[in-house]
Amino acid sequence: MKKRILAAALAAVMLSVSATGCSQNSNTASGNAAAGASGAASAASGDTIKIGGLAPLTGSVSVYGIATNNGIKLAVDEANKSGGVLGQQIEYISYDEKGDATEAVNAYNKLVQNDQVIALVGDVTSTPTLAVAQAAAKDGLPMITATATAAGVTATGENIFRACVIDPFQGELMASYSAKKLGAKTAAILYNMADDYSLGVAEAYKQAAASVGIHIVAEEKYQTNDVDFKSQLTSIKSKNPDVVFIPVYYQDVALIAVQAKQLGITSKLMGVDGWDGVLDKIDKSNVSALDGTYYCSQYTAESTDQKVQDFIKNYKAAYNAEPNMFAVLGYDAMNMMIESIKTAGSTDSDAIIKAMAGLKFKGLTGDITFDSDRNPVKTCAIITIKDGAYKFVEYYNK
Repeated sequence: MKKRILAAALAAVMLSVSATGCSQNSNTASGNAAAGASGAASAASGDTIKIGGLAPLTGSVSVYGIATNNGIKLAVDEANKSGGVLGQQIEYISYDEKGDATEAVNAYNKLVQNDQVIALVGDVTSTPTLAVAQAAAKDGLPMITATATAAGVTATGENIFRACVIDPFQGELMASYSAKKLGAKTAAILYNMADDYSLGVAEAYKQAAASVGIHIVAEEKYQTNDVDFKSQLTSIKSKNPDVVFIPVYYQDVALIAVQAKQLGITSKLMGVDGWDGVLDKIDKSNVSALDGTYYCSQYTAESTDQKVQDFIKNYKAAYNAEPNMFAVLGYDAMNMMIESIKTAGSTDSDAIIKAMAGLKFKGLTGDITFDSDRNPVKTCAIITIKDGAYKFVEYYNK
């Protein structure tokens, strides 16, 4: 890959850390066979096009990482069965970064220095992705994250892309939906002040609320690992807002929704794509606490698109599980990288980056192009939860 020596040197100087502390979840065909492969079968070293991956496969956000990684592997498997890319099979080399930024950078260094990948599909959540993006920007490595939504990710370099919509867009979208579709005049916000994702979406919602005629009557915060939200919810209840916007991850939503119901809060609860997977987390005896809630997503299993339905069938067959939004975005992200390599006609970094910038891609999450900041231009699906099931409401664009 172009800039390979520079990539290794810069990464080493930047961190001066060992890359061996990261758990490995797939391996190169030569030298790492004992570690266990993940993804498509590998050909001999030098006969494959190596694409790296990073995802939290263990830890508190593993539900996102596993699904994203599964979607990526499915895209690789399908591409290889169709002849690969540029006449070669794709070798997907992925590592578990446990949702930790340091682990992620260590694993990135290993992918670049040891495995010599020509591109990266990753990371998954925003904080590790921001750390990795800074390294990839210095190396000039083509990188696309399937699911990291923090606005600053693509700002790190012209080689950094994403397949998902960004945090500010989600906050603005849900403020618009609150007012225009749900008729909200007042809103409360409850968010994790220690999480970049939650903080960014909350701020965007707050700023957009005024422009659509919504008055923010309460703004409550909490810290990562908090499990008791009754104080914040009691304060919110006293203001009786029309909606409560909760831009946090699914595990916290499961707790917050139950406690809100216990306190008798009748305001509509609303969220963003971090809610995806909440029905897998909440105890079935409490699932009614989520009835009538709304969140935005980039995927619905109720789509009539045959490609979506084929993906669902193939995903179930491969993993014996229902795909969520993260699986779909992983699938789209890898296919966008594959298409860019094909268009470039080589594995040269600059050629791949140029091809991706001009990409017009029809994916499972819609027709996708990139804006000047390398963020995707597309609509979002509004999902509600009823009787313990996700229900598609409509596609919506602010």
